[in-house]
Amino acid sequence: QHVEGFSPELAIVTHGGGKELDEPVVVRPTSETVIGEYMSKWIQSYRDLPLLLNQWANVVRWELRPRLFLRTSEFLWQEGHCAHATEGDAASYAARILHEVYEEFMVNVLAIPVFTGRKIPQERFAGATNTLTCEAMMRDGKALQMGTSHELGQNFARAFDIGYQDEHGERQLCWTTSWGVSTRMMGGLIMAHGDDAGLRVPPRVAAVQAVVLVVKDEDGSVTQVARDLLDGLTESGVRCRLDAQVATGFGRRATDWELKGVPLRIEVGPRDLGEGRVVIARRDTGEKVPCELGELNLRAAAILEEMQLGMLEQSRSDRDARTFDVSSIAEAREAASTGFARIPWAALADGGIDQLAKEAITVRCLQSAEGGLAQSDDEPGAVALVARSY
Repeated sequence: QHVEGFSPELAIVTHGGGKELDEPVVVRPTSETVIGEYMSKWIQSYRDLPLLLNQWANVVRWELRPRLFLRTSEFLWQEGHCAHATEGDAASYAARILHEVYEEFMVNVLAIPVFTGRKIPQERFAGATNTLTCEAMMRDGKALQMGTSHELGQNFARAFDIGYQDEHGERQLCWTTSWGVSTRMMGGLIMAHGDDAGLRVPPRVAAVQAVVLVVKDEDGSVTQVARDLLDGLTESGVRCRLDAQVATGFGRRATDWELKGVPLRIEVGPRDLGEGRVVIARRDTGEKVPCELGELNLRAAAILEEMQLGMLEQSRSDRDARTFDVSSIAEAREAASTGFARIPWAALADGGIDQLAKEAITVRCLQSAEGGLAQSDDEPGAVALVARSY
């Protein structure tokens, strides 16, 4: 089932060194088979469980229509794997990874609110018994799957003989989980927050949170003050860069930093310094505010935190304004033209999924009536989140 599910995406090497290989080699699309082989060697006793493994790796999944960051034939990702003693442990850990690691990072660092839910059987990871997902809305109203967490049941344990001796000396099969996120999150960050002027990077994830930008300097004195300000900001915990390339016009440099999405520009010019202040330019709103030199460190930190929360709130309000509760396929189709629709899962029972698919609308996940994770595919009152997607 695992191989069959991935077969359309496999890149297979048939020749090497100018010769046809005796046995074709599949370029890894994911690592369950590799990890499973080693788990079977490393796990002997219940005392070895749970066994948690994590790696960053490049994988290859053949794409007919690549999109930069979103769908590329080769991409870097983080993937984790865990072997558990019981089905309950595996299920709770898969949910814990989804909420406490992935959702937490997406919401509180990337400032991207996500819907979490259960994938329908047709959309599950190949070989999984259950797949949980984080689904985000981009600025154009389309959905982006940001990360997934899988319960693999005993499928891989059975195939690779991943087992252990329990407290009573009996041989038992493990229950395994896997989960992953990739560079697709970078694409999500760009599309969720970017505007016509370029990137807008939330402060908590920005490599450079503030650039100290020298406006003009004829004798080096302005640059020296800028260096002192840079040192103070750095000591207060702000990630900074100095731009004193005054040979290049100020407007050009300011636009370049705006394009790169740096949250704050600290503009240092001789006129403002003469009045004992600098100008703080915000990337999120475009607002420019004067700031006394002695207040810069505290003011910058406060604005960065305000920006982080503001970008999350803006994304959440935009998403919620374009997420509609509907009761029919026709209403779901209309809602999906601009955003997400939440429709009773039962309303899609008789060919509804196929009807939506004709217009490139898919079921992103199943949720409980209250918006939490649906606990089963046939949970009473379950709601399907549907949308067009990347």
